[in-house]
Amino acid sequence: MSPRVSPRVMRALGAVAVAGLLAGCAGTGTGAGGTGGGDSRYVAGDGSAKVVTDRQAGPQASGVSLDGNPVALSDFKGKVVVVNFWASWCAPCRAEAPSLEQLYEENKANGVEFLGINIKDYSKQTAQAFDRTFKIGYPSLWDQDSQITLGFKVVPPSAIPSTLILDRQGRVAVRILGGTTYSALKPLLQQVSAEK
Repeated sequence: MSPRVSPRVMRALGAVAVAGLLAGCAGTGTGAGGTGGGDSRYVAGDGSAKVVTDRQAGPQASGVSLDGNPVALSDFKGKVVVVNFWASWCAPCRAEAPSLEQLYEENKANGVEFLGINIKDYSKQTAQAFDRTFKIGYPSLWDQDSQITLGFKVVPPSAIPSTLILDRQGRVAVRILGGTTYSALKPLLQQVSAEK
């Protein structure tokens, strides 16, 4: 017969399990972009932005959005595009979602597009619930196996959230590893949007 576990012990075990899940998103202590050798856990960046001076073309990413529609970066040709890599279980992703949506709403009339890439989520339904909760108006590609993400060589596949700003030629102009904020992203977006 198994011993009875008190509700207090069960709550403590639950708290430890939740902390472990969040630690997977928060990082491994190896710094932004590192994976700690063979470690496959998610690594959080510090949110610092790198403006890319030697710009390389981004991949020709395409896939199916969370609502079942085909979406390709080529659909946004000639526009500035903010690409955000996220997962519904990632606390920093949840924290930055309202800022991303606000910037999308403020800039979509000015030729700026946003594209989410949902990676390593538990289910499409969970990712869709995230979009409903945060009232996300831009599409997100479903990338459960990270194949789309791997095409973006400037983003370590284990670093989420991450955000890129692509210029009007489809080149990576800005890279942010880690969560971002409205006040951090807005001037970078304005800078790339103002380029001729």
